[in-house]
Amino acid sequence: MTPTLRTERLLLEPYVPEDQDDFVTLFLDERVSRWMGDGPATEAEYRALFGRIFTKVYAQDLFDVWAVRRDGRFAGHAEIKPAKVAEGYEIIYALTPDMWGSGLGRELAGAIVAHGFGALGLTEVYATVAAPNSASLAVLGGIGFEHVRDIAEDGGGTTRVLRRRAAQPDRQG
Repeated sequence: MTPTLRTERLLLEPYVPEDQDDFVTLFLDERVSRWMGDGPATEAEYRALFGRIFTKVYAQDLFDVWAVRRDGRFAGHAEIKPAKVAEGYEIIYALTPDMWGSGLGRELAGAIVAHGFGALGLTEVYATVAAPNSASLAVLGGIGFEHVRDIAEDGGGTTRVLRRRAAQPDRQG
């Protein structure tokens, strides 16, 4: 069951059916969707994806996925899930453009990573980012992600695979 997480300014909680329009609006915004998955999709595809959060992801407890809120308002999307391309758990997040540039990306990504290391017991977490997405690369670099490798995409683009390892306790012998 996806837990509720809190940061200084954000609330991450499981989606409710009433979030569908906000979810669809977020991903229909090409400033957001150009960096997500295979790029922009149709409204019907986003509505179907939202439905699968309930019928598949939550119903089968596959992974954690959240609606992100700030001051009670929908502010974005977040998830952490197994991903073959990353060979481990990958974080995915998106904020509404009106939230950009306020440090919330770093706060959101940090919360997802902390959940992965804490509640999920992971020793490393991955992220995949389109090479031209300098804002996300800066956010992730700022919270300790390091470049692992590049993937050449069919359309000619490049995806960067990043990894952050959990802090290891000091061992003295």
